[in-house]
Amino acid sequence: MSEYLPEGKLLNTGENRRFMRSERLLREAMESQKILEARATLCDASHNLCVDLGCMRGVIPREEGALGIKDGSVRDIAVISRVNRPVCFTVQSIEADDNGEPFALLSRAAAQKLCLDNYVSRLSRGDVIEATVTHLESFGAFADIGCGIAALLPIDAISVSRIEHPRERFNVGMDIKAIIRSIENGRISLSHKELLGTWEENAAAFSAGETVAGIVRSVENYGAFIELAPNLAGLAENRDGVRVGQQASVYIKSIIPEKMKIKLIIIDSFDYQYRPEPPVYFYSGEHIDRFLYSPVGCVKTVETVFD
Repeated sequence: MSEYLPEGKLLNTGENRRFMRSERLLREAMESQKILEARATLCDASHNLCVDLGCMRGVIPREEGALGIKDGSVRDIAVISRVNRPVCFTVQSIEADDNGEPFALLSRAAAQKLCLDNYVSRLSRGDVIEATVTHLESFGAFADIGCGIAALLPIDAISVSRIEHPRERFNVGMDIKAIIRSIENGRISLSHKELLGTWEENAAAFSAGETVAGIVRSVENYGAFIELAPNLAGLAENRDGVRVGQQASVYIKSIIPEKMKIKLIIIDSFDYQYRPEPPVYFYSGEHIDRFLYSPVGCVKTVETVFD
């Protein structure tokens, strides 16, 4: 499925660059309906995208800018927002302009249809895929799972440790892995937290008696929840001045696997501009049937079942 990648991944590959060298090679790509990528340089007043192919200019007519543009189910912003970004397409024809110069008519929608038919339609719940974060909303992150096809990663599926906004985990353009959570009526929902390790896997990096860094995620009357890792948090006694979003230095009093608890003491807390780091994944396979987060023997069972 190497050609059904998030947009931008084909742009600088040797094969993609080779097809841009001449009209003859573009015609070869047209005959085989090869998916190519180039950068969109302009969106005109009619919302046609102009694309720099190197050997000639390319044009993606508005209705070919994305699946759903023709029937109105996708708004024109899906086309306009591609300016100065890589776009995937197939070559539909090579024409001559009024000056006799060749130009290529391209279709991004056709490339997306190939991706849907040959890749996305074959995905099932629990499949682990590559994705690229495209934009962030308060309720979740949208990710390109192939050829500009978007899927939603809800905020509660990003990590076990709760966050206030996806920007605390991701940047736009960040490459991530995700799990197919559901496919309903053509809408794809993703999950992510199951790739970030179980409670035991995360807790293994810490020991009682250590003082470590954390992030204040919640302050309640009975204590403050401190994130030690995206899939691991502990509870600390409240301390004056501690606020959600602060960095904290915390002393680990005890780690109790049978109760899935880590008891902490806040040594210090301070304001800090949190910068998302690329996720660290504990799972490297291609499919997950079942994810058991809680330790075996724990009084509480926390799991996700995909199949």
